[in-house]
Amino acid sequence: MGEAIRIIGIDPGLRRTGWGIIDSLGNSLRFIASGTVRSDDKASLATRLCQLHDGLAEVLHREMPHEAAVEQTFVNKDATATLKLGQARGIAMLVPARAGLVVAEYAPNAVKKAVIGVGHGEKKQIHMMLKVLMPKAVFSGDDAADALAIAICHAHHRQSVAYRLAALAG
Repeated sequence: MGEAIRIIGIDPGLRRTGWGIIDSLGNSLRFIASGTVRSDDKASLATRLCQLHDGLAEVLHREMPHEAAVEQTFVNKDATATLKLGQARGIAMLVPARAGLVVAEYAPNAVKKAVIGVGHGEKKQIHMMLKVLMPKAVFSGDDAADALAIAICHAHHRQSVAYRLAALAG
């Protein structure tokens, strides 16, 4: 059947970037770890981005994932907030890419559909389904829970992502 693929899901944010790690083997998913990297909201933007970078780099070094998945940014009414979220998302994509991982991206609706079966749902539903899918999962808030959901979404879609990447390379 092969070896388990370790996947890190990343839910980017400037204040809090959630991360969740699972092992995927066939149809089996196993919770490994989750957490949140925080930045100091009193620090400069550059310092905050460095804090996110260093925190995620430490998680990757410790947990050694094979693949990464990041949630796509949605655009909101506040252009400044959207830009800052985009910069945090850039860090969330850069860190695993620099570690040699392929980074997949998923829309928020695709993540919800993969975990709760519909593209629109509440955080409470995601938390409940995470406990159903991985009873041993522990997460310290919405950011870590969302990151685990992103990792699960990638586990379900990773073969199609691999085929698309292979087609682009060939």
